[in-house]
Amino acid sequence: MTEVSPLAPSRFPNLPPIDGVRLATAHCGIRYKGRTDLMVALLDPGTSVAGVFTRSLTRGAPVDWCRKALAARAGARAIVVNSGNSNTFTGRAGRRVVTDTAKATAKLVGCDPREVYISSTGVIGEPPSAEKIIDALPDAVRAAVATAPAWAEAAQAIMTTDTFAKGATRTATIAGQRITINGIAKGSGMIAPDMATMLAYVFTDARLPAKTLQSLLKDGNERAFNSITVDGDTSTSDTLLLCATGKAKHKRVASATDPLLKDFRSKLDEVLIDLAQQIVRDGEGAEKFITIAVSGAASSQAAKRVGLAIGNSPLVKTAIAAGDANWGRIVMAVGKAGEKADRDRLAISLGGVKIAAKGSAVPGYDEAPVARHMAGRDIRIAVDLGIGKGAWTVWSCDLTHRYIDINGSYRS
Repeated sequence: MTEVSPLAPSRFPNLPPIDGVRLATAHCGIRYKGRTDLMVALLDPGTSVAGVFTRSLTRGAPVDWCRKALAARAGARAIVVNSGNSNTFTGRAGRRVVTDTAKATAKLVGCDPREVYISSTGVIGEPPSAEKIIDALPDAVRAAVATAPAWAEAAQAIMTTDTFAKGATRTATIAGQRITINGIAKGSGMIAPDMATMLAYVFTDARLPAKTLQSLLKDGNERAFNSITVDGDTSTSDTLLLCATGKAKHKRVASATDPLLKDFRSKLDEVLIDLAQQIVRDGEGAEKFITIAVSGAASSQAAKRVGLAIGNSPLVKTAIAAGDANWGRIVMAVGKAGEKADRDRLAISLGGVKIAAKGSAVPGYDEAPVARHMAGRDIRIAVDLGIGKGAWTVWSCDLTHRYIDINGSYRS
């Protein structure tokens, strides 16, 4: 049994039912024994969908299928996710698994295969068994329910090296009507998203068209999943879907910029950021959660790139694992980011204590509170470049020997 990350939340949140969404899980035996490895989400007719996917050029067959399904603008009636094998670099056999799964699901649900979204996660180079998945689908479709426990079960079924299931929920209002937003995600390693994360699925009862959903998701994703890193590696399976069942009876929303969506946008961002941070807190072997706030950059995107340079640095991450306030490594990471910086304007704080500024260490700064901060679980790094008004926040984790242990034996 995998030891749960010390950064894990105390419990899985209570995700309420969402009208138009039913969930089920199954054990197919694709790779894991004694646990579920298939998740099915069934969506009522009229559900709109948005998505963002990995930019990896060695992406898996499920990602290609989902991209084409999204382009068809047919909506979404089902999502089928298997864990164990990622169906990446699997050639014709992998594509056939996706096609056969989509067709079998569509027949059971009574929809077009283009309304079925497929995801796989796990080992690269081995296609999951289409037969095992398809054989499990009828019972899963019949057993699908909307009750709260189904969300936790769904989040558990999509895990690979994760040590805890990840979920988040918020309540928003649109034109005075109460709206629910639920999300589940998986991810622990191979996390340096270039669009989303390993896998994440967000559902709402809001009545929003696909174009509006896509705009909201793209913006929120940039602030959430695209602002995290565990190890600097982008997955071949990255998929983030947002589904809106349209069951809420609120006033029609004209576009993503409609003032009526102010609260919904804010709460959607909270769900995405919550899930993204949980993934970092479950980083393979992680013992410390790192928040990197960069300000004073030439632009927000420059601030983001500096933040990721710090968050991806093995030297910074190992220093933090050891509780070492080695700010020189942060200076190094800022300098390698390729963004405008000035040594004599740079300021660095750890745990709220300024320790470096104007090209050198702050004379006489108190090391005691910094040492106490570095010994904790949540590490806060603040970097002011002193160049402009650009700011961004990035989340990362430390790098311990357990990361090597986990990935050195991942296929076994």
